[in-house]
Amino acid sequence: MRNHLQRTLALFASLLTLTALTVQAQSGSTRPRRATTTSRAEKTTATNETNKASGSLLDVEPANSGASTGRRRNTNPAPATNSDAPLLNTTASTPVAPMAGVASASADTSHAFTLLQQKQYAAALTEARQLTQSNPNDSEGWKIAGFAEMNLKQYAEASVDLQKALDLQRTAKQEDPFTSDALAHAYFLSEKFDRALPLLITAMTRPNAKPEAVTIFYRGVAELRTGKPADAERTFNAIVKENPKDAVSLLYLGQIAFERNDFSAAIAALNRATLADARSAPAWNLLTVAYLQRAAAQAATPEKADADYLSAVRAGEGLTRIRTDAEANMLFAQALIAAQQFPRAAMVLERVVAGADANPAALYLLGVSQSRAKNFPKAINALERAAAKTPQDANIYRELGYAYEISKQYAKALSAYEKGSSLAPSDPDFKASAERVRPYAK
Repeated sequence: MRNHLQRTLALFASLLTLTALTVQAQSGSTRPRRATTTSRAEKTTATNETNKASGSLLDVEPANSGASTGRRRNTNPAPATNSDAPLLNTTASTPVAPMAGVASASADTSHAFTLLQQKQYAAALTEARQLTQSNPNDSEGWKIAGFAEMNLKQYAEASVDLQKALDLQRTAKQEDPFTSDALAHAYFLSEKFDRALPLLITAMTRPNAKPEAVTIFYRGVAELRTGKPADAERTFNAIVKENPKDAVSLLYLGQIAFERNDFSAAIAALNRATLADARSAPAWNLLTVAYLQRAAAQAATPEKADADYLSAVRAGEGLTRIRTDAEANMLFAQALIAAQQFPRAAMVLERVVAGADANPAALYLLGVSQSRAKNFPKAINALERAAAKTPQDANIYRELGYAYEISKQYAKALSAYEKGSSLAPSDPDFKASAERVRPYAK
């Protein structure tokens, strides 16, 4: 009787492609990194970064605040701690003069600024909006509105108001780097990466620039999301050079290498990512896929392929220590099947197919696992459930016919092979299998 294992492993390619796309979507999410904290499994979201930084987002007094100095403040606050590191360093090293060449502002923005400092963001926004309506050429009103919206997580709106503020500043030849950098973040957080990237580069390349680590990270993500993987790789490598344990940047480096089919480089980066952060589910996930893909690519060297399959199992174990959902267990089971650990694969899959809403792919993999473990009644049960859910999948009927045939249920085997042949008429294997069992199907 023919051995179905190699055929089954070949079929995993499509499942692995889907899994890899899921991983890339997860790792491609816009998660920031902090300047002074260590790497974590799931980096704090950009939204949370903005909230934590809200106390220092706008540490510049409005130009027309009525202050006796007639200019923005130049304060020197105490350095931020790990728990409150700002999203943007908004303390100017030199005073920024009030805008020139713009119509005199009659509105006083100091009260709106005070509301912003007091974290009364909605009130600050309301007052700033009144100011922009009464004096649309006052960049400070637009700027305060933008910073308030940033704190309210209204990133798209913030980008509009901060762009208006920056345009007015440029007209007056009084561009404020704080506004520019905040606009870069607003564009990034609203996923307008093509608009964010030039401003992020400016933040990093202006004279004597000392950009926040989050700005550098945003640049790398923006480069990746605008189709510049080589630039993104350089940026993330620079981050990792500065902080070799930055798990998220290592994850991105692994993803970039994976997407160019450099599985060895991907595996190296992802192993470092999991060492830096053992709770990084996306890193474990992509590492499992990378080992499976590299094993498939070197099938001509069985000892190397087998070693990678075992490494995929270990990576799958790491993944399922963190995630217990069906997708994680299915990927782990694929690694176990590839490593020919069939009873263990079946045990993993049994956990995720108990309900009526079981994933048909999980049922198929369970049928394969039970069949290879020679538990044919259980294999038939799983494959029949899979066929009921996805009756147009020829691969299920191939496996189901095989399990029926081994169990000497020849009539059912013939029916399964004929069904598969009708779905895949160009596949000679179905025809040969049907002819083989036909004499016994009575």
